[in-house]
Amino acid sequence: MTELSENGLTSLEVARRAVMAAAEVAVSRFGQPHKVENKSRGNLVTEADKLAEKAMIDIIRREYPQHNIISEESEPSLSGSDYTWFFDPIDGTNNYNFGLPFFAITAALTKGDEILLGLVYDPLRQELFWAEKGKGAFLNNSPISVGQRTKLESSILAFDLGYSAEHRREVLRVAQSLWVDMHTMRVIGSAALGLAYVAAGRFDLYFHRFLYPWDMIADVLLISEAGGLVTDWEGKPAGVHTSQVIAANSTLHGEFMRLIQGG
Repeated sequence: MTELSENGLTSLEVARRAVMAAAEVAVSRFGQPHKVENKSRGNLVTEADKLAEKAMIDIIRREYPQHNIISEESEPSLSGSDYTWFFDPIDGTNNYNFGLPFFAITAALTKGDEILLGLVYDPLRQELFWAEKGKGAFLNNSPISVGQRTKLESSILAFDLGYSAEHRREVLRVAQSLWVDMHTMRVIGSAALGLAYVAAGRFDLYFHRFLYPWDMIADVLLISEAGGLVTDWEGKPAGVHTSQVIAANSTLHGEFMRLIQGG
């Protein structure tokens, strides 16, 4: 783990403060009209995203002024440190903008390619999913673990579509092909929250064809610490540079891989 911050806090304490500061901004503006910009088709950013991000960055800059910061709504701030923070101030902005109560705030800290800690916070339900490397995964103060179902036919699968038309078509093709082989499917609208639900055993498997680092790095650690397996679509372990994801327990993950590969 990192050294203590400028004010004597651990990195986990700093991360908690950052996500809670973003949560205060997001919750205070939820359900209100927003100033919306379109980054691309279906990819929105609101004034709440930007204000929540600023709140997170301000805390990190105060506590760890030399650390790198990579966040969704800003240009990367790179100082040459071994340590990098990844933020998504509101994951699920479409849900947030339309008043749907499924969105999350993410924070992760890495040292090189090693993920040291990850947090995913659902501020409306006050559910904080968090993990430190080697110390397990938790929901608030309770340990969590991935589900134990081993057959798709009895499992709940979840996925999201992303913004690329090509990736959307592929994900829908996979969903259609699997429909007869599993219990049911859900589209939640927040990859970070969907993956956190895998860590907590609420979803049995989650898949996505394209994600940004801030969408998933915290969840990679969460699911790993919760006893699950997170890979790309070729079965390679997911990490800081992964943009695709399949997450489940190891048995269900293997069954899913065999199906999508035609085995």
